[in-house]
Amino acid sequence: MKKLTVIMPVYNGEKYLKEAVDSVLNQTFTDFDLLILNDNSSDATASILENYAKKDDRVVVVTKTSNEGPANLRNEGIEKANTPLIALLDADDIALPTRFEKQIKVLEADNELALCGTWFTIFGDKKEKVIKHAVEHDDLKVQFLHSCGLGNSTVMFKKSAIKELRFEHEYVPAEDYGLWSEFIANSKFYNIPESLVRYRWHPGNISQTKEENLRIAEVAIKKRQLTRLGIDQNSENAIYYVNAVCLKRKQSFEDIKQTISASYELLEKNKSIQFYNQKVFQKHIERTILRTIRNAKKNNLSYFNYVKNESGYFSKIKFLDKAVLFFKCLF
Repeated sequence: MKKLTVIMPVYNGEKYLKEAVDSVLNQTFTDFDLLILNDNSSDATASILENYAKKDDRVVVVTKTSNEGPANLRNEGIEKANTPLIALLDADDIALPTRFEKQIKVLEADNELALCGTWFTIFGDKKEKVIKHAVEHDDLKVQFLHSCGLGNSTVMFKKSAIKELRFEHEYVPAEDYGLWSEFIANSKFYNIPESLVRYRWHPGNISQTKEENLRIAEVAIKKRQLTRLGIDQNSENAIYYVNAVCLKRKQSFEDIKQTISASYELLEKNKSIQFYNQKVFQKHIERTILRTIRNAKKNNLSYFNYVKNESGYFSKIKFLDKAVLFFKCLF
C-alpha cells in the first residue's frame, strides 16, 4: 500500500492543469497516487488526463458525467483514498518539489499531529505575496475564529484523524474554512513556516466571484465555532461575539459597547472551559477590541469618555493612539 493519496478536482482546467500535475509528479517524495477527479469538463481536460494516466501509473482518473462541484469531488477523493495520508492540491496551483517530503517528515515525527499545512505564495493577477498563517496549534486554533488558517492546497492530513468530517455544501464557497475549523476543534494542526505551494489568483477563483455568499458562510462558521464556548449561534446577539474575535470596522457607539461586553463574556467562558489557550485567546481579543475602538463609525466626547472610563481597555491603548483618539473625538 502506498503512503499518500493526492486529491485534485478539476473542471475545465486545460490552461493550468499540466503545471499542477507536473508539480505533483516531480515531487522528491514519490510513493503516492494522484487521484484526479474530472468534473465533467468540456475542454481538453479529459485528453490531458488520459495522456498522463498512460505515462505514469500513479495517475488515477475519475471522470464524472455531471458537474458535482469541488466539495463533492474532494469528499469522494477522501472516501476513495486507501492510504494513511491524504494531500490536497487544486488544478491551477503548484506544489514545490519538496512539499510532500517535508510535510510527511513533520507528520511522522509527531503521533498527535493530525494535519500539516504550509505557508504559500499568491501569484497570478496579483503581485506575489507569501501568506504566513499561524504556525503552532494554539495560535492556529485562535486564528480560525477570524479567518481560515490554512491554504486548502497546502493541506496534508492523516485519514484516520479526519474520521467522518467532510466538506459541507452549507458553507460553499467557504467549505474549506468550515471543514478545517471543525477538524481543529479536536485535532492538532501545524503549519510549516515555509512557502511550499504557489496559489494561483485569477478572476475564475470561486471565492472572488461569490463574495457575498463567502461573507455569509464565514459569519456562520464563526458563530458555529463560538458554540464551543456556550454561545447560541442563533441568538440575535451572536454577531457581537463574532465581532469580538473578528474585526468589524465602522461600528456604532452602541454596537461597540455590545462588542466589548461580549469580549469579557468570552474571556470568562474560556477561562472556565479552557477550550482555547487563554493567553493566546486574550491577546487576540484585546487586539481585536483595540482595533475596533480605533475604527469606530463616529467619534465624539461621549465615546471617548466611555472608552476611557468604562470600556476597561483604555489602559491597553498606546499613548499616541490615545492622543489620536482624543483629537478625533474632539473634532
